[in-house]
Amino acid sequence: MQPIIKVKNLTAKYEDKTILEEINVDIFPNEITVILGKSGCGKTTLLKNIIRLYQPSSGTVEIFGKDVTLMEENEFNTILKKIGVLFQNGALLNSITIAENISIPLEQHTDLPRPIINRLIRNKLNLVELGHAYDLVPSQLSGGMRKRAALARAIALDPQILFADEPSAGLDPVTASSLDDLLLKLRDILNMTMVIVTHELSSIQRIADRIIFLDEGKILFQGKFKDAKTSDIPSVKAFFNPETRNV
Repeated sequence: MQPIIKVKNLTAKYEDKTILEEINVDIFPNEITVILGKSGCGKTTLLKNIIRLYQPSSGTVEIFGKDVTLMEENEFNTILKKIGVLFQNGALLNSITIAENISIPLEQHTDLPRPIINRLIRNKLNLVELGHAYDLVPSQLSGGMRKRAALARAIALDPQILFADEPSAGLDPVTASSLDDLLLKLRDILNMTMVIVTHELSSIQRIADRIIFLDEGKILFQGKFKDAKTSDIPSVKAFFNPETRNV
């Protein structure tokens, strides 16, 4: 199976500080890959370098077999149509309705007539179990519902790849579990590849197919979730077996 994303020798810096060093990552199609590690290890920086919110200091990022670090903006826009991003805080616009929020990518990237856009919005809201929220504004929704609304916007264009930064952050355990179940459902229904940054062990255990474990800007472990759970690497072992941390 060929990777859908291939990161080669990626180094990322903020001014003179190296955040990521010589990172090599393969993301495989129709799997959920979780990027994890302690706070400040470079998880979100890696995600943002992959989707070109940041430009790496060196190295390459291939998506669908093409190096996006070398692309002109208009060429990269063709890639953007095939990916969705769920930001940590949802990033919904509070002054407009949920339907209007979800319509933004459809209006920007398609020439579809308004009735079709409206139908797609309702379809996506139904997929995330928020059919009733069409005319509501974000402030009228709970935290978990806002995450689902942001997820509906992220999948508006039926992306092949979904990136999510701490999707269950700030949610209670029951709501977080429900969101995990929704991500699994969407992965299967839409045949999506997912790249998720999280440190929530319960979520990782529910959704992860593969693990990328970062520590101080370098990869400690990369592989199947089942192998991460039995790893002898001290930091990885301590993460997945909390009871051994003080042993």
